[in-house]
Amino acid sequence: MTDSKYFTTTKKGEIFELKAELNSDKKEKKKEAVKKVIASMTVGKDVSALFPDVVNCMQTDNLELKKLVYLYLMNYDCEDPNPLIRALAVRTMGCIRVDKITEYLCEPLRKCLKDEDPYVRKTAAVCVAKLHDINAQLVEDQGFLDTLKDLISDSNPMVVANAVAALSEIAESHPNSNLMDLNPQTINKLLTALNECTEWGQIFILDCLANYTPRDDRESQSICERVTPRLSHANSAVVLSAVKVLMKFMEMLPKDLDYYGTLLKKLAPPLVTLLSAEPELQYVALRNINLIVQRRPEILKHEMKVFFVKYNDPIYVKLEKLDIMIRLASQANIAQVLAELKEYATEVDVDFVRKAVRAIGRCAIKVEQSAERCVSTLLDLIQTKVNYVVQEAIVVIKDIFRKYPNKYESVIATLCENLDSLDEPEARAAMIWIVGEYAERIDNADELLESFLEGFHDESTQVQLQLLTAIVKLFLKKPTETQELVQQVLSLATQDSDNPDLRDRGYIYWRLLSTDPVAAKEVVLAEKPLISEETDLIEPTLLEELICHIGTLASVYHKPPSAFVEGSRGVQHKRLPGSTESGESESPDTASAAAVSDAPPAVIPSQGDLLGDLLNLDLTPPTTTGPPPPASSGMQMGAMDLLGGGLDSLIGAGFGAPPAAMPASFSAPVSGGLDDLFDLGGGVGMPMGAYSAPKTVWLPALKAKGLEISGTFARRSGVIQMEMTLTNKAMSVMTDFAIQFNRNSFGLAPAGPLQVLTPLSPNQSIEVTLPLNTVGPVMKMEPLNNLQIRAP
Repeated sequence: MTDSKYFTTTKKGEIFELKAELNSDKKEKKKEAVKKVIASMTVGKDVSALFPDVVNCMQTDNLELKKLVYLYLMNYDCEDPNPLIRALAVRTMGCIRVDKITEYLCEPLRKCLKDEDPYVRKTAAVCVAKLHDINAQLVEDQGFLDTLKDLISDSNPMVVANAVAALSEIAESHPNSNLMDLNPQTINKLLTALNECTEWGQIFILDCLANYTPRDDRESQSICERVTPRLSHANSAVVLSAVKVLMKFMEMLPKDLDYYGTLLKKLAPPLVTLLSAEPELQYVALRNINLIVQRRPEILKHEMKVFFVKYNDPIYVKLEKLDIMIRLASQANIAQVLAELKEYATEVDVDFVRKAVRAIGRCAIKVEQSAERCVSTLLDLIQTKVNYVVQEAIVVIKDIFRKYPNKYESVIATLCENLDSLDEPEARAAMIWIVGEYAERIDNADELLESFLEGFHDESTQVQLQLLTAIVKLFLKKPTETQELVQQVLSLATQDSDNPDLRDRGYIYWRLLSTDPVAAKEVVLAEKPLISEETDLIEPTLLEELICHIGTLASVYHKPPSAFVEGSRGVQHKRLPGSTESGESESPDTASAAAVSDAPPAVIPSQGDLLGDLLNLDLTPPTTTGPPPPASSGMQMGAMDLLGGGLDSLIGAGFGAPPAAMPASFSAPVSGGLDDLFDLGGGVGMPMGAYSAPKTVWLPALKAKGLEISGTFARRSGVIQMEMTLTNKAMSVMTDFAIQFNRNSFGLAPAGPLQVLTPLSPNQSIEVTLPLNTVGPVMKMEPLNNLQIRAP
């Protein structure tokens, strides 16, 4: 008998059991085994003997099992003597986005953040941001954020850049965390690292600098001087990030400072250089330049030729260059610009030609000295008889008329010659506006407008509205010749149209012309305000925010990030610092202006006052306490002359006969439909009253054992009421009336009991009013106003 029995045992070791489970055919058993291995590894047990068995588990489709295997491998890779292997382990660590195993990543990550090799440290910095996205609380509890802040002082510039990138990303997702506590010492460290790190590291640091607000103009100038060399970088993203920082800090510099002028000159060449790149980069650069030019046009005022269009430019580049050309146009270069634009107007690309023609009009509006030359150029283009050129020219000439009234009206005859060729809504609307506005100078204005009226219902809403206004203008200027025409258009707008805008404008004009033609003349023929030079400038507050986002998608879309980033997370509204002039105090005018701007916005007048303000009429109710005068029968709209009675001052006598065509809806008293439509509280001598629809039969007697119910809904003194007429058509007396409301679209329910004076004798009718509220149960009906009455 040998002693071998002392060395054998029936009890198998833990490693042996884990090895058996790792080689099991069952996926769940394998997964549990790998979890046990990781748990043992976490508490310090040596499980390196299982390395080949764990690696074999990678041959699976189960994503969770694969990530667990990676976690096991990382633990050993993080101890590898090769820094590239350690960095790769950390990078893999950041890609395992499983919340349950994040706590196992903490210890290896902590070691890597303090690794002796900078390549490992910079990779670990990015891993912290990824881990924070999975489990923010864990990262904060483990002190990783403080470690990241310490890395900003690292001796290696790339570690600094990645630490800044990680902190910026975390700060964006948690705006109130105050992670990036920037101070002059930190800024100095970032500027030192800026010169030595890679191009993407420079972008991270520049973006961080853009979020800093300098204490004064001296610090602002110092930062600008150290950032300026980045303008000559080969990478366009670095250039744009540097431009963003300089544009922001320039706000702090006094304009009389010599360095301010020097900085303006230094900004132009790098922006021009960006335009020699491929078309896609050119477009991004142009979109950013468009913002810069709106904020500081002086930067590129001498670089007009750079924006001249090349024959092989893609259309999106051409259109953007054209827009910038107009923004830079001035009296000094307008001749050069106009010559280019006239050339562009003969191109083949229709969209580009349209934009070029519009650009000529914008030049006329922006540079007054060039207006005559622009109009002459537009007339030359109209003579080409190219349809879309003619139409665009007419649209912009309308704007020129608005900007320079009574100056270039001699061209109207030429415009009228091309009336038949207009088929686009905007061009037709512009031509109609011109005819209506200058009707007294056009002999056959009524015939021209009548030709548009023939297909009124086929026109777009824009044309219909313009046509309605133009004919009313014509009537007020030539009342004796155009009464029938104005009646026709008002009837078309109010009776035959489904468009609420058109119908409401028609009703307003109808009421004005019927009651106070003098006021109508003051309103419709009022002097128009001059249009502004730049109608398409971005609103100043938005422009400031977009300047702070130069080099990002926001500057390409010309929209704030909140407009296209889903949700509010990570979106912060940025503003430029206030511009200060050294040695100057705020003037009293400035102070008063600031006080005005801080005041609350003007309150929109109530509905009852709005129409009065709009028409400059006194439509408020009379303040006298006596009884209102009785309404004469002459106040019946159907019985009064539609456009005659009050127009003696315009057209003299002879308009006494009622018009031939009178809309049926105008046969109601004045206290009816139109008063309620505009919520008028009286005024212009009209009787007051609220409109309610006429009663209709809700329940015929045949379906309700002889009880007929007619009714309507009305609002009296702000209370919704159901007004009913109950008629007994049976042979017996009716008593004990009650009502029950089912669920409905508006939640209508009785506000009190139904009170009916009973008994209701045969052939007797009684009026009943039931107050309602809207606190009942709601259920959507089809249609919404579906009303069903059932008798018990």
